[in-house]
Amino acid sequence: DARVKMLEGVNILADAVKVPLGPKGRNVVLDKSFGAPTITKDGVSVAREIELEDKFQNMGAQMVKEVASQANDAAGDGTTTATVLAQAIVNEGLKAVAAGMNPMDLKRGIDKAVIAAVEELKALSVPCADTKAIAQVGTISANSDSSVGNIIAEAMEKVGRDGVITVEEGQALQDELDVVEGMQFDRGYLSPYFINNQESGSVELDNPFILLVDKKISNIRELLPVLEGVAKA
Repeated sequence: DARVKMLEGVNILADAVKVPLGPKGRNVVLDKSFGAPTITKDGVSVAREIELEDKFQNMGAQMVKEVASQANDAAGDGTTTATVLAQAIVNEGLKAVAAGMNPMDLKRGIDKAVIAAVEELKALSVPCADTKAIAQVGTISANSDSSVGNIIAEAMEKVGRDGVITVEEGQALQDELDVVEGMQFDRGYLSPYFINNQESGSVELDNPFILLVDKKISNIRELLPVLEGVAKA
């Protein structure tokens, strides 16, 4: 029966993902086809590595994997909790359907319960009002690494809540925080003819016009109206 197989897939994935849940959660070791294995406590990282051979089991696993992925995209955390909740909803929902409940009535009931639960959680939530609280949240998200949590809190304090924080791999042994004023793009100049500082080999422009485009420019004619407008400015 396809429904039973899908439920098995949901439980296989959720049982693996929920291992790191909570303060006493354990680490999960992910085997790689090449390179060293990965050790993590991140639920979505575990979920992404699971592929089941049976197509119906894998279908159920993929549904729960999507729950973890959307939770990660929306909040950056809470993927393990979202997976455990999804597993419970699926298991209890199928029990209700097997007992004769109308699936659409069940769906509407779940939707209402979700709205009520979210509103209650919002009422109970406490905003991160100081650096210490931000460091605690950052530590949890960084697999309980307090040094990383403290760096995240320091970065938030320097750039503010609306600032942009990026994480990059480095070659040094220690984690470093680098604050860049303005905006930095990881791209260079397209032609060496742009260089106007021969000593440093850099391009230095004072008060330049900057054009931001959200599509590919394939022909110079597309830029002509903009260039003409700049020339008149």
